[in-house]
Amino acid sequence: MHYAANTLENYWMPFTANRSFKQNPKLFVRAEGMYYWNHQGERVLDGSSGLFCVAAGHGRREIADAVARQFTEIDYSPPFQFGHPGAFELSRRLAAILPDDLNYIFYGNSGSEAIDSALKISLAYHRARGEGQRMRFVGRERAYHGVNFGGISISGMVRNREAFGLGLPGVVHMRHTWLPEQRFSKGQPEAGAELADDLQRLVDLHGADNIAACVVEPIAGSVGCIVPPKGYLGRLREICDRHGILLIFDEVITGFGRTGKPFAADSFEVVPDMITMAKALTNGNLPMGAVAVRDDIYETIVNAAPDGTIELFHGYTYSACPVAVAASLAALDIYRDEGLFERAGELSPYFLDSIFALEGIPAITDIRGYGLLAAVELAPGSAPGERGAEALRRLYEAGLLVKATGDALLLSPPLIADRSHVDEICETLRKVLGAL
Repeated sequence: MHYAANTLENYWMPFTANRSFKQNPKLFVRAEGMYYWNHQGERVLDGSSGLFCVAAGHGRREIADAVARQFTEIDYSPPFQFGHPGAFELSRRLAAILPDDLNYIFYGNSGSEAIDSALKISLAYHRARGEGQRMRFVGRERAYHGVNFGGISISGMVRNREAFGLGLPGVVHMRHTWLPEQRFSKGQPEAGAELADDLQRLVDLHGADNIAACVVEPIAGSVGCIVPPKGYLGRLREICDRHGILLIFDEVITGFGRTGKPFAADSFEVVPDMITMAKALTNGNLPMGAVAVRDDIYETIVNAAPDGTIELFHGYTYSACPVAVAASLAALDIYRDEGLFERAGELSPYFLDSIFALEGIPAITDIRGYGLLAAVELAPGSAPGERGAEALRRLYEAGLLVKATGDALLLSPPLIADRSHVDEICETLRKVLGAL
């Protein structure tokens, strides 16, 4: 595909230093397998699965063919009061790989929409069971739950919130789970499970019967792979059960094999009441998000409404859009047929050992990781995020794409990676970070 020479001006890029980008653009024009190619013809290893989403690698013909077929069969179907077979089949397939009792799926177009849908479902559930006063949500510091108003309200990233007002009322936050003594902990840290007791403190302060749900990422992803301490998630589950609070796992990053299991809930053996997902749901090929809901939550909301009436006044024009459904079904086929979740689990020890072997490079202050997800924390420069941005630029120029948040560099290679790709990632990191 060819473009006019001057096409950089009118696109307002998200989460980007737009003025700097336009002075020195970084454009990807092709992708296949583990690699991108930029507009200068240079090959760049995808060390971040795009944005944690291209789990099966780039250019999967199976997905492209499935989407093309879908366009010729039915391109769009209204999701309000009408359906199409693919949406029901995808829901059946997802229920089969989700933890027990999470058998009902509600669709949107992104992780941000999935989170807002989960918040609304929480409120509707408590109202349907006669506890409509439960309107508070509990989030966590250093959390990312998308960019819609519900998501930024429960998130704990200051720069994502400060310009957009007060957000939802009644949201309170637990502390994050990173502690200085956890530095260079491979996998789950030993210390820190007691931080889950922050939820009990908030219950004591605000009253259990005022709290609708607690929302956490099993592994805090975008802020730099903060892995939960051993016992932490189980403790949250116990507190929620004790007080009738719903527990929501945001698995937009960790879902679909990133931890070596279908979901992080499986890896940590803690089943929440809802799971939000997106990204690898379609291998990143088309926008789609979803919420998996525990059976009794669905049944409570649906059975509370009179027969023949709408039970939940919420949804999107593109909920379960046929072409996105086709992409997701094809992606699930790939994950199953190629055993990619299991493959991620098998590669994880080598990946983590290789990343943690970077300890000792002077610029690195911490390394964290679990499954095929890791973060390398850099000593800050003259301003927060300055060194991370410089590292991102240098790594790109050296042929490696990573995700940078502040001074943390995130690694999440596609699940099709092998040891040679891990070696390439770590050799590039060692060379570039050693020169910072």
